[in-house]
Amino acid sequence: MKQPTKPFALCVDSTDYRASLIPGKVYRIIPDPRAAKDDFVRIVDESGEDYLYHKSHFLFVDFPPAVTKRILALENAS
Repeated sequence: MKQPTKPFALCVDSTDYRASLIPGKVYRIIPDPRAAKDDFVRIVDESGEDYLYHKSHFLFVDFPPAVTKRILALENAS
């Protein structure tokens, strides 16, 4: 798999990761080409640390620039 081109991942399945992932929540993808080769994405989960998760737990999404700016501002404020 190539690196997702979308900057965000919408969690659609938290099986086996209920404490780390919230279904329906949008997570920012941290580019990791090496992990992408094995169908994994790197995200900052609920622990506040970045971890690898299989791509099957997410739908990859993008937003208009104003929404992206707002999401990133919220992330930086926490």
